[in-house]
Amino acid sequence: MAGGNQTRIFEFLLWGLSERPEQQHILFLLFLWMYMVTVAGNLLIVLAIGTDRGLHTPMYFFLASLSCADILFTSTTVPKALVNIRTQSRSISYAGCLTQLYFFLTFGDMDIFLLATMAYDRYVAICHPLHYTMVMSRQRCTLLVTACWTLTSLVAMTHTFLIFRLSFCSKKIIPDFFCDLGPLMKVSCSDTQVNELVLLFVGGAVILIPFMLILISYIRIVAAILRAPSAQGGRKAFSTCGSHLAVVTLFFGTVIRAYLCPSSSSSNSIEEDTAAAVMYTVVTPLLNPFIYSLRNKDMKGALGRLLRGKVSFLWGQ
Repeated sequence: MAGGNQTRIFEFLLWGLSERPEQQHILFLLFLWMYMVTVAGNLLIVLAIGTDRGLHTPMYFFLASLSCADILFTSTTVPKALVNIRTQSRSISYAGCLTQLYFFLTFGDMDIFLLATMAYDRYVAICHPLHYTMVMSRQRCTLLVTACWTLTSLVAMTHTFLIFRLSFCSKKIIPDFFCDLGPLMKVSCSDTQVNELVLLFVGGAVILIPFMLILISYIRIVAAILRAPSAQGGRKAFSTCGSHLAVVTLFFGTVIRAYLCPSSSSSNSIEEDTAAAVMYTVVTPLLNPFIYSLRNKDMKGALGRLLRGKVSFLWGQ
């Protein structure tokens, strides 16, 4: 552990988004644009839901929570990556790396739990409409979101503490554009068996259990829709859930690829892992506002009223 004490003062080097100098300017502009659109789009969703009394329902409460989590999730990685590209520096301090890791895991896991909560909300609304108001009461919705935040914080704290115990013998290049569990374990000089087991069981549970709950919810939703006599009602229900399924497929597909499929340390593997990380850390939060607003008449109406300035703020009313 003496070596471990020495690791508290040095800096890591991040592999970054690309090693090709000619691509840096293009990457900076591209990721700056995606970050600004992500923040603006998700912020508009939060404001539209908060200022339109007609959207004060459980489904939109969870959507607003997802948008907040997406803003925070993207903000833990992209700004630092942009600074590194602009300054042509790959360094990140040890403390900064652990801080980024903790918040990245917290907000990333929050996305996972909120997607599962939204699937449960749609299941209750479509399969048990008569009990929906009682089951998804305001108190229960608040409790669900609070429980999600608490659980994600505990999981992130566990992983971060286990990384804190590791030793890093010299200045290492983290094979990613931000600090994440797998890349940090790859550059550690300590035995990472405990970390790997916790990642496998705890991380696997955090990813796969919500994913299975989402699949079960939508299987039952599809079964209920197929039994419904109204074709128009079935089309409306499919339209409501279609955008959610698109986000789930993209997000969980890349997360499972990144965390549950082992990769080597070769250059091609690093590039593939980085591409997968970009998909769930940048692309998915970017797409959420477009998917949920363009496929939803209520959201389009609320956004239109918000942008035209014809809405009164109702938070305190």
